[in-house]
Amino acid sequence: MSNHQLNRRQFLQTSALGTIAAATGVVAAPAVLRAQGAPVKVGILHPVSGALSYSGQQGRVGATFAIEEINAAGGIKSLGGAKIEAVLGDAQSTPEGGNAEVEKMNSAGVAAIVGGFASGICLATTQTAARYDLPYIVDVGVTDAIVTRGLKNTFRFGPGFGVIAKTAIDNLVTINDQAGKIAKTVMIVHEDSAFGSGLAKLLNDQLPGRGFQVLETIPHPTPTRDFNNVVTKIRAQNPDIVIPADYYNEYVLLARTMQQQRVRPKGIYSVLGGAASSYKFVKEFPDAAQHIMDCNHWFDPKNPKALELKKKVEQKGEFFTYEVFLNYSCVLLLADAIDKAASADRAKIIAALEASTFAGHVMPYGPTKFVNGQNQGAAPVNTQIQGNDIQVIFPASFASAKPVFPMPA
Repeated sequence: MSNHQLNRRQFLQTSALGTIAAATGVVAAPAVLRAQGAPVKVGILHPVSGALSYSGQQGRVGATFAIEEINAAGGIKSLGGAKIEAVLGDAQSTPEGGNAEVEKMNSAGVAAIVGGFASGICLATTQTAARYDLPYIVDVGVTDAIVTRGLKNTFRFGPGFGVIAKTAIDNLVTINDQAGKIAKTVMIVHEDSAFGSGLAKLLNDQLPGRGFQVLETIPHPTPTRDFNNVVTKIRAQNPDIVIPADYYNEYVLLARTMQQQRVRPKGIYSVLGGAASSYKFVKEFPDAAQHIMDCNHWFDPKNPKALELKKKVEQKGEFFTYEVFLNYSCVLLLADAIDKAASADRAKIIAALEASTFAGHVMPYGPTKFVNGQNQGAAPVNTQIQGNDIQVIFPASFASAKPVFPMPA
């Protein structure tokens, strides 16, 4: 080579070699391209402002932990070590806010979305994502309508209303039977969105057939800043069991108001209680929290990976709430699907999720199996706040303590 130019013979030799390489499919890509693929954008959508901001922020914590872990372990292997790039969205605690973020995420070219948290938000955002065939993994939203509308893009990792309500009532009957059937009357207090209203309807439909009289069902908006009137009604009717169905802030305020007014039923038994399975509640208001029972999402307390994650989250100064470990598991599930698809193509990711047998989560589930978008192995557990800890009381295979019922006076 002279003056940085090839002579005719060298040019022909080089061209011939290139033609042979191209024909045999062995053209060498630059090392940097082989080493790592382009980042895969993933939408992380939660209500991190507004009335549901605490739960939304916790969900983002869990998703972020998973993304950091995946990237640190070498990214998506089938895509040359491609890293996951989070596209963060704030639903602002409203369905409209969530829809606006889905539109932005679609324009940004995300491969999939994880999150939503509230049932009302998930109902709206999954529908919007479906217009773009955008894969959507629901972290929490428990309204069963989320997965019964035939949306091919939507996958819910955790259990829904139907499974949770049946499990909760079955376990409540067992607890009451073991105590000598001392509880006969119930009052339900619920927030009035899709979550609370849907759950209240299920409980009203099923409790009477299981030996419980529902004295009254009291709805309230979110946010609600004063529960004195509600607790006055509870005192007047004196139910054996109070069942709250609220998000975190309202749940805590209701429990504290009951404590302050010295209203002490035989049991406070939650179904998807917004604070009843929360270490934050236990730490900040231990007296109001004592002996409250809950049927809710929970991690597998016998899984070393779950315990290690709990330790890491707490070392960061965060509480290990269900929003954290559900979102952590959902992001791992998505990463596994992307790896199996060997592509960031939305249709291929949807196909991989439909066929998923992912078992690398931290939940008390078996391998993931989706039927019409619902994970068939997902199941809740029953917990109870005892002392300064949250114990699993059902099922027996995960139990760390026995239920205390009725609550001590």
